[in-house]
Amino acid sequence: MKTRLALLSCLLLGLAACSRLGATERPYAPGLGEIMTLTQMRHAKLWLAGSHENWPLARYELDELQEGMDDAAKLHPTHKNTSVPVPQLIDSTMKAPLTQLGEAVKTENRERFVKAFDALTQGCNGCHQATKLGFNVVTRPVGNPYVNQAFRPVR
Repeated sequence: MKTRLALLSCLLLGLAACSRLGATERPYAPGLGEIMTLTQMRHAKLWLAGSHENWPLARYELDELQEGMDDAAKLHPTHKNTSVPVPQLIDSTMKAPLTQLGEAVKTENRERFVKAFDALTQGCNGCHQATKLGFNVVTRPVGNPYVNQAFRPVR
């Protein structure tokens, strides 16, 4: 009996919560900080994949990185710390390095990858400077924080 009562209470609470979602409420959109945190993760994973010449994984992470940039531009067209629109900032600081990285990954050229990755990292820092977030300095990863993922290619 207690179990049924508890189950019924949970069900009613859930229905009450759902009924509060009005037609005018917007669906959840991650904040720019959340998007950038995922971007930082993709940046690190891209480095680990490329430095191990795991080109399929590098292609995947590069695509995910680009999707994150697209989401940031679409969901956060402005930022409180800058008068420059976010899509314009991303375009001016990230477009060329992302293109260079795409070419390096496509040709599976580790030397080009390293140079393009460093240019991407500089682009990240340039964007942070432009948004008065220059205290957030991005660097090339020096270790693997993802101990539960293999970055060497499967052979």
